[in-house]
Amino acid sequence: MQGKSRRGTERARRWVQASWPVGIKAKRHQYVVSGTIGRPAAGITLIELLVVVTIIAMFAALVGPRLFRQVGRSRVTAARAQINSFQTALGAYKLDTARFPTTEQGLEALRRQPEGVRRWDGPYLPQEIPFDPWGNAFVYKFPGDHGDEPDIVSLGADGEPGGEGEDADIVSWSTR
Repeated sequence: MQGKSRRGTERARRWVQASWPVGIKAKRHQYVVSGTIGRPAAGITLIELLVVVTIIAMFAALVGPRLFRQVGRSRVTAARAQINSFQTALGAYKLDTARFPTTEQGLEALRRQPEGVRRWDGPYLPQEIPFDPWGNAFVYKFPGDHGDEPDIVSLGADGEPGGEGEDADIVSWSTR
């Protein structure tokens, strides 16, 4: 077995030396690299890697802001949907009790029967009163300042009254 291996190695050495320009002699370790003879090693260069990383960074810089803008819009939509859910539950509460919960009773009256309220047939919500998408409590007021219905407000991303953009209040009396 060793004889065949030596003959193959000797043949490879002669082939490599014959393919080199005249006057260059090879030492044994120069022409055998990782089991390949006369072929360059496979892989990617640092330049190729930097080009790929640069392309990925440019793509992230272009797409990232648009993606985060959509997240803000989806939170506003979720807050509006939650306010609509409260309004539906408050309508069922009023049908049963003939009035809306007071400001002191708040939205909690949709889950637990307030003291002194007869004909309460709740709970009117299937789960506990949720926070708005930014983690703040919804503001409930009855009698409201905007008509015969209660006012329900999400204070937006900043958690403070007023604001613009994502910080703007989401209110029950306006559909915008």
